[in-house]
Amino acid sequence: MDIQKEWYKDEFIQHEIARAHRPIEDEFNFYIAVSEGNIEAVTENLSSHTFTNPNGMGILSENSLQNIRYHFVITAALITRYCVDKGMEQERAYSLSDFYIRKMDSCKSITEIEEIHQNMSLDFCNKMLTLKKSQILSKPIVLCMDYIYSHIHSRITLKQLADHVKLSESYLSKLFFKEIGMSISEYIMLQKLEKAKNLLCYSDYSATDIANYLAFSSQSHFIQVFKKYEGITPAKYRDKHFRNNWEDAFTH
Repeated sequence: MDIQKEWYKDEFIQHEIARAHRPIEDEFNFYIAVSEGNIEAVTENLSSHTFTNPNGMGILSENSLQNIRYHFVITAALITRYCVDKGMEQERAYSLSDFYIRKMDSCKSITEIEEIHQNMSLDFCNKMLTLKKSQILSKPIVLCMDYIYSHIHSRITLKQLADHVKLSESYLSKLFFKEIGMSISEYIMLQKLEKAKNLLCYSDYSATDIANYLAFSSQSHFIQVFKKYEGITPAKYRDKHFRNNWEDAFTH
């Protein structure tokens, strides 16, 4: 069938059955609430089960489960872009979106997908609230943070960051400390440790593999730094947290 004729026929049918989409302002308001860290508005929207309400929902598939999957991907994409526009590091936002889409893809029911949708929305919202509460950051510092997040598995130097944002090393160091409250080297180390903790909790990688992946000079250096900041060794941290709280990945 000619695609244009098929479209006109479908448009006529939709008009005949008076199937209207929700007001686009409602969608925009939800995405804005998430990107502004408005927990109250987001929670209210989620409690009303708007996401799975069939009234006004576009029909992207005749299969109801597949239809909600498509809507989830669209929602994840838009939330991600709204949050990036409001200051979330791009790679962090995309990685978070990819994570939740993969989790959704393994769901077997609409109820499960709605739960993942709620977790995702609140996760993004909480992260944006934290970002909003922090001091306003200049563009060079945001670019530095994004670069560090994207290259966390490599050795990152002050020179690389200075070249990336086209500032002198001394000026960038002062600016970073002024806005973040710590040195660049300490910030990088804390980001590496955050990644290390996630790997210790949710992967089978050994301490040696993690140390190599995060570009520590040696396993002993990794253990020394980890113990300095966390108070325990990586091995003890894994014993305490390994896969004990999978749900925490959705709520923090």
